[in-house]
Amino acid sequence: MTQNNLGPIPDQMTAIEIKEYGDADQLAPAHRAVPTPVGDEVLIKVSYAGVNRPDVIQRKGLYPPPPGESDIPGLEVSGTIVKLGAQVTQYALGDQVLALVGGGGYAEYCTAPVGQCLPVPKSLSLEQAAALPETYFTVWSNIFDRCELKSGETILIHGGTSGIGTTAIQLAKAFGANVITTAGSDEKCQACRDLGADLAINYKTQDFVEESKKFTKKKGVDVVLDMVGGDYIQRDISCLGTDGRLCFIAFLSGSQADVNFMPVMLKRLKITGSTLRARSREFKAQIGKNLIEKVWPLIEDGKLGPLIYKTLSLQEAAEAHKLMESSKHIGKIVLKLEK
Repeated sequence: MTQNNLGPIPDQMTAIEIKEYGDADQLAPAHRAVPTPVGDEVLIKVSYAGVNRPDVIQRKGLYPPPPGESDIPGLEVSGTIVKLGAQVTQYALGDQVLALVGGGGYAEYCTAPVGQCLPVPKSLSLEQAAALPETYFTVWSNIFDRCELKSGETILIHGGTSGIGTTAIQLAKAFGANVITTAGSDEKCQACRDLGADLAINYKTQDFVEESKKFTKKKGVDVVLDMVGGDYIQRDISCLGTDGRLCFIAFLSGSQADVNFMPVMLKRLKITGSTLRARSREFKAQIGKNLIEKVWPLIEDGKLGPLIYKTLSLQEAAEAHKLMESSKHIGKIVLKLEK
């Protein structure tokens, strides 16, 4: 057991393991060694951990952690720094941070590269802070860096009440874009409008291509953020106007489709996509700097922030995954580790 002025750091911790790939009941508490931060890493005593769709995909055996990352699920945490790697100078013991991690979040302790740690915005609790990293890093990287969304442009965001969706709506509006979003019920559509969406389309009762064209007076949208794929791909292309950009961040309905690419050429479209987990620490650190500079002031002023649907205990990780897969949630699901 290691001592510091914050109290002892145990040798062992409770973490959630994937016993074998499969359904949510394959998640179970286990004892693991507390990790040691090296180089530019810090050790965080975790207070809360966010739950994300990639965690579910990992549990099913379809999204393995990158080499060198923990096999414990969990890509975002908030908590207190209790140990520093030898190269860390930006933070001190006792600092409260939120962090984007490559794995290991569903645990009492987690290491994180210092460049992927951000200060907790003054207006937020640690619970709220844990709901920021994965969605804010992802949305900023894809909407603003890859697709270069500008003020006055129109973006179509699928899955408007997901963690990504609720974040994307707020960020796009905060930077002056017009926002169209899709959701699966009238209640969810209202939640999207409450977050600032200009148009919320119930994809079960309305045609989002037709509604998007009406909204833009047939001009078409400038950007589409899609995590659905499948038969949405051709429809996304139909929604886009001249010089439009289509960005994929997941393929919940499949990554293959029969697509007519002629509109891509005629409308000069750009089709892109990315995953964040395997990108370099330097890449993620730059996103972190952009967020602190451009987004954190907006959060601290109360102009945007996370929408948390439900918080469960670490031992209820399986229930959290079942809730995620039900798609009943509006916003983020969080695990609590604080006693």
